[in-house]
Amino acid sequence: MMKDGAIHRRVLDYAYTDTATLYRDFHISEQGYTEKQVEESRTQYGSNILSGRASDTVLYRLRRAFVNPFAIILLILASISFVTDVLLASNFSRNMTTVIIILSMLLISGVVRFMQELRAKSVADHLIGMIASNILVRRNNRWVGLSSTELVVGDQVRLLAGDRVPADIRLTAADDLFVSQSVITGESAILEKNTDVLAQEKARSYGEYTNIAFMGSAVIGGTAEGVVLAVGKDTVYGGFSGTQSSEKNGFDQGAGSIAWVLIRFMTILIPVVFVACGITQGDWFSAFLFALSVAVGLTPEMLPMVINACLAKGSAIMGSKQTVVKNINAMQGFGSMDILCVDKTGTLTGDSLILEYYMDILGNESQAVLDLAYLNSLYHTGVSNHLDAAILKYQEMPGKDGHFQELEKMHPKLDELPFNHERKFASVLVKGKEKNLLIIKGSVDEVCRRCGFVEYKGNRNVMEEDGLVSVHAVVDEMTEDGMKVLAVAYKELGQDYLDTKDEQNFVLLGYLAFFDAPKQTAAAAISKLQKLHVGIRVLTGDQESVAISICRRLGIDTAETLTGAQLENLSDDEAPIKIERTTVFSELSPKQKAQIAETLQSNGHTVGFLGDGMNDLPAVVESDVGISVDTAAEAVREGADVILLKKDLNVLEEGIKEGRKAFANVSKYIRITASSNFGNIFSIVVASVFLPFFPMTSVQLLLLNLLYDMLCLVLPWDNVDEEICARPLEWSGRTLGRFMRFFGPISSFFDIITFSYLFFVLCPSVCGGSFAALAEGGQLRFIAVFQTGWFLESMWTQVLILHLLRTQKVPMLQSRPSRPVMVVTMLGILFFTILTFTPVGTLIGLTALPLSYFGFLVVIVLLYLLFVTLAKGRYLKKYHELL
Repeated sequence: MMKDGAIHRRVLDYAYTDTATLYRDFHISEQGYTEKQVEESRTQYGSNILSGRASDTVLYRLRRAFVNPFAIILLILASISFVTDVLLASNFSRNMTTVIIILSMLLISGVVRFMQELRAKSVADHLIGMIASNILVRRNNRWVGLSSTELVVGDQVRLLAGDRVPADIRLTAADDLFVSQSVITGESAILEKNTDVLAQEKARSYGEYTNIAFMGSAVIGGTAEGVVLAVGKDTVYGGFSGTQSSEKNGFDQGAGSIAWVLIRFMTILIPVVFVACGITQGDWFSAFLFALSVAVGLTPEMLPMVINACLAKGSAIMGSKQTVVKNINAMQGFGSMDILCVDKTGTLTGDSLILEYYMDILGNESQAVLDLAYLNSLYHTGVSNHLDAAILKYQEMPGKDGHFQELEKMHPKLDELPFNHERKFASVLVKGKEKNLLIIKGSVDEVCRRCGFVEYKGNRNVMEEDGLVSVHAVVDEMTEDGMKVLAVAYKELGQDYLDTKDEQNFVLLGYLAFFDAPKQTAAAAISKLQKLHVGIRVLTGDQESVAISICRRLGIDTAETLTGAQLENLSDDEAPIKIERTTVFSELSPKQKAQIAETLQSNGHTVGFLGDGMNDLPAVVESDVGISVDTAAEAVREGADVILLKKDLNVLEEGIKEGRKAFANVSKYIRITASSNFGNIFSIVVASVFLPFFPMTSVQLLLLNLLYDMLCLVLPWDNVDEEICARPLEWSGRTLGRFMRFFGPISSFFDIITFSYLFFVLCPSVCGGSFAALAEGGQLRFIAVFQTGWFLESMWTQVLILHLLRTQKVPMLQSRPSRPVMVVTMLGILFFTILTFTPVGTLIGLTALPLSYFGFLVVIVLLYLLFVTLAKGRYLKKYHELL
């Protein structure tokens, strides 16, 4: 699994091989490849396009948007309702309301999803456009400009300043070539590249492959030529197509899981209702229509609307907290996210180095070291870097500006030899009091090798043979703590110009220690996230020692770490286990970041990824919740689901809480509605066996379901207990069936008591006799009273059960619903009850009931609520969760 995530074996082999062997192995001549060789190479090694693009069409995205389990359910139900309520209904009772509502839900949810699919496709296309560019290629004995997508392994290419490297390339010629590999590692350092053959096993990180230009890297300065060794998915950056971006595992799979639970209940209940009603009533056609109505009654038709309302409300709240939620599905992802992957640079750290120590050779603070380092950085005209910027910031310190101005005035620049990769230090010659000063600053090992003396407190001594050992005794502790250490040395020079021959016999003065300091808010934010049971994983392209040091300072467990190279060597069986246990990943390629996120998802986690660089884009898109910042690269902002206006992990804490609230309110609707509907239908099955008529007509059942669902649209504004938001919530149908089977029959039990009261007590007293003893007109009155009685009991219990099952606590006393929920549900009960006394109620077969029934209704509802309270306690004791 992970072995595709790093540098391709072919690139590794030729980094350690001379160019003559490279030209011989790939049959490359001075004329470049012929068209025949190009086709042969493309057949053997593949094309230079990111994988999976062929099938990524608008039609493919349209199919994904509208073809899913829940959409299929809604379409079937709309068809059923059209048949029962329109085609087979009389002119008087014909009603298109249910059909229109269901189709509207289907259309709205499909269009919203299609818009998100098109946005995801736009992200992938943008990525292709960024990587794809025109490049100079040697073909048929001439240099021609071709699209980078036409490149094949073995092509000779020419790189110029401003180009983006179009493939993984072995350099064969380089003239002052400087590149930025931030698209690979996320680090902004500028690297010099050359053509030298690497020493065996010398390179450990991407920055140390000095003769390889990786795909996506930017050419900052200089020119180069090279041979293409890896294209498309074989490159370090390759293998990301963007087609996975719409497959947000948590939301889509969760919705599909819930849909399939409902489908399974339908496939069992519909045939049972059909057979039971057909046998007892003798009218198989009416039984068939009633069974189809049961299917509609079981399904929460308003689910897409309630979901969108909950998620949109959470998104609106986040908008007031410096967060832009581009994809409202991400609010659910926030709610169920249990792992947050973060890039180190700019997220945990401030993305700017700090000069933490300037010291003499024994580690004591030394102003002389800072002064010489300041002059070296001030006059160095090579490629700018964070190290020089950190040194020069000292002139802004209070009371120090005059000191450095005087220093600059006393020591004007005479000459310099800029930093290069071979020497690994920069030399600057400045004017001194008596003799000129040659100051060098750079790699500890390289500077010390040029030193013949050491200076301590103004005393100069000859450096001993084991001087480098003494040096490392001082600096190694700092490097192990994640610091970047440079050495500073000087020598007096009589001339006013420089030559490389002069770079010998320096006096070692001291060291500079730089640190990419953690953000002040990072440690507190991580602690808050951990209290919310969100695990933190650090994924960075930076060196292992630096990553570990930062994480230790922030309280992140560093017991288990992995580098990109170690990750590459894991087997398919080892990778999921090792990745699950690891908290700090370093020296990663962009592809490896995405694969880690994918592996964590496969392990059952809902994964968020916070990043801002192009090296983070594949992982941002692959994760369940892609998070970026407003200062990120354009493609990353496009690919993210959430944009933070402030790059602060504290903002994420608010997002997680709001996501969990939105999730909890959606879960309330799904579970309570589905279990209530299941209870009603189970009651119908029982009643159909014993009653000589249908306990409720198809129209009444659909109306009850529709009106109840409309009341549930207030749920997004409900309060949510803090205990529910304390842990990630699972978005799936895994426990939905269990919830329905547990609470649904309780509703059925009280329905059956109500049936008995209506059939044997109320209806005979109102109609003047038992059903069998009445004439046809009396029987119709008997049926209307019975159906109205159950309509009211079912509606009262369904609405009031919302208050009972919306919280694990005692409702009203320990946990109060929000005012909108309280007002809407009480008004809903009042409205539905009054409906039975109106002409509208008469049109759908309802009738006014005597006041004595309402006394019975109050008692039966109170008993039902008491019984459900006891059952809820048992359910919590057994399963330890409600929603």
